[in-house]
Amino acid sequence: MTKPPLALYLAAPRGFCAGVDRAIKIVEMALRKWGAPVYVRHEIVHNKFVVDRLREQGAVFVEELEDCPDDRPVIFSAHGVPKAVPAQAQARNMIYVDATCPLVSKVHIEAERHHEAGLQIIMIGHSGHPETVGTMGQLPPGEVLLVETVEDVAKVEVRDPSKLAFVTQTTLSIDDTAGIVAALRARFPQIIGPHKEDICYATTNRQEAVKAMAPKIDAMLVVGAPNSSNSRRLVEVASRAGCSYAQLVQRATEIDWRALDGITSIGITAGASAPEELVDEVIAALRTRYDVTVTEVETATENVEFKVPRALREPA
Repeated sequence: MTKPPLALYLAAPRGFCAGVDRAIKIVEMALRKWGAPVYVRHEIVHNKFVVDRLREQGAVFVEELEDCPDDRPVIFSAHGVPKAVPAQAQARNMIYVDATCPLVSKVHIEAERHHEAGLQIIMIGHSGHPETVGTMGQLPPGEVLLVETVEDVAKVEVRDPSKLAFVTQTTLSIDDTAGIVAALRARFPQIIGPHKEDICYATTNRQEAVKAMAPKIDAMLVVGAPNSSNSRRLVEVASRAGCSYAQLVQRATEIDWRALDGITSIGITAGASAPEELVDEVIAALRTRYDVTVTEVETATENVEFKVPRALREPA
């Protein structure tokens, strides 16, 4: 039986960003340097496949520092941690390595600088997300106020409307954030914003590639984890850009084939914490059912690389 033709558009860039790549390397290098087990506070990145593979190598994933013994190294996830966490590790004389993405650290430094200048900070982010918790935890309680929507802006209670700054979570939707920033500027005309957009280059690039593909396709598959903010945003961006069906899948086994019945074109992208082999797996699954023609849609070239901490570059 002949397979129906399928035009497959592959987003470029997609998948791992420099911060995720660095965080995974940090765990692997720590295991080589200190041996197993190495403890990791929270998932190093939001991807079950990556976490399971590191677990097989000897990484132990825990929720809190209390779950770690004093005598084994601990790594803090790429999303960043409140200041109290490394302070607690120091007090216990633990070996610890901070795998916070440098672009998240940049937001932390920004927030501290504004605080030192006497400003209260409004953070645009998702409540409970590790990155939001980490950024808000850089400063004393009440110094960072969280808004998630345009509606929140109207309700937020500030100390002094003339002494405000805002920062954002790095993995948000560019379009959603622009609306919230506009609302903040309308309500607080003196609010100070970042010198450069807080939303990271990788999030921006992956969203732009999805927007470029959306008019060409009947459906979009986003390879990524349900707890990955940037992956979930890619699904939303695809839908808003006119894609009639967009689905988040962790693995090829999660593809809803009934929803794809009758399609002739499909787009594939991957969140910043999804490895390329999972994209390959999805493409292989499509090839079993369709006569696939692949076209890459490249909207940006990425050559960013972040160094791992010096502690891991030095011999044990």
